[in-house]
Amino acid sequence: MSEEYAHPEVLVENDWLELHRNDPTVRVAEVDYDPNANYQMGHIPGSVLFDWRKDINDPVRRDILAPEQLAELFSRSGVEPGSTLVLYGDFNN
Repeated sequence: MSEEYAHPEVLVENDWLELHRNDPTVRVAEVDYDPNANYQMGHIPGSVLFDWRKDINDPVRRDILAPEQLAELFSRSGVEPGSTLVLYGDFNN
């Protein structure tokens, strides 16, 4: 399946995540447009929530945050240089 993507090397499978779920260098974040309908109902244990509208989206530019703003968000969420960040979420993203 991953061969269909432009950069399949950045994708992980469920089995990989299960093997690395206790790895302190791996951080998991669920990115949701509607966190009350998703994250609050259930999520990968240990994952953090990124609310698309509140945390990721720049309301002025209507785009994702600038790199320095994302770096601050990631830092607050325990993502450090050298971490592997696994993102998953709604809307097939």
